Amino acid sequence: MARILLAEDDEAMRRFLAGALVRAGHTVDSVGDGLSAESAVNDKEYDLLIADIVMPGIDGIELARRAGTAQPAIRVMFITGFAAVALKARETAPRDARVLSKPFHLREIVAEIDRMLAA
Repeated sequence: MARILLAEDDEAMRRFLAGALVRAGHTVDSVGDGLSAESAVNDKEYDLLIADIVMPGIDGIELARRAGTAQPAIRVMFITGFAAVALKARETAPRDARVLSKPFHLREIVAEIDRMLAA
């Protein structure tokens, strides 16, 4: 399956998503802020970055830009609990990035990841 970097500042959400993605067969590294995620991207290759848009350090959109520079083939999925931020992300995010608004069902995120990786 895929090697995924999960950047989510809410610890409970991060643990929940990481566990679910591992159960779905993926390898997951998870971090709690954008700067830690940027460091991870510079150290390892990833197939997919899942990033909260609003986080400490650098936000998810800037993180995605930097990750795309370091790893041009990386795919990006944003998750956010703020509808206005989700709309803005669609305008400013890297091309082909997906945006899921919280709350989402676990099956929804797993299915979306499968679609992204199959493309």
